[in-house]
Amino acid sequence: MLTSKQRAYLKSLAMTENPVVLLGKESLTGANTMNVEEALAARELVKIGVLKNCADDPRVIAEMVAERTHSEVVQVIGKKIVLYRPGKGKNKKIELPK
Repeated sequence: MLTSKQRAYLKSLAMTENPVVLLGKESLTGANTMNVEEALAARELVKIGVLKNCADDPRVIAEMVAERTHSEVVQVIGKKIVLYRPGKGKNKKIELPK
């Protein structure tokens, strides 16, 4: 579980990022989930954009993706989702505040 201080730090990092994965009319598919999984493995912090033609609620999508990828929802603002999953071992890129 992330503390409020850690969540705030991750939000500040995500502000400058562009969405890595875009979800459209088909919403969350297996392929989209794999894309998020690969992005989390490479970056640890991922921003997802939910397009206007997606009928599903971004908060519900965020919870489903987080559960499937074993990550944590940092924030959901409008149609933007930010997820975080710490890297393993030497692949750790983001050092969270205590």
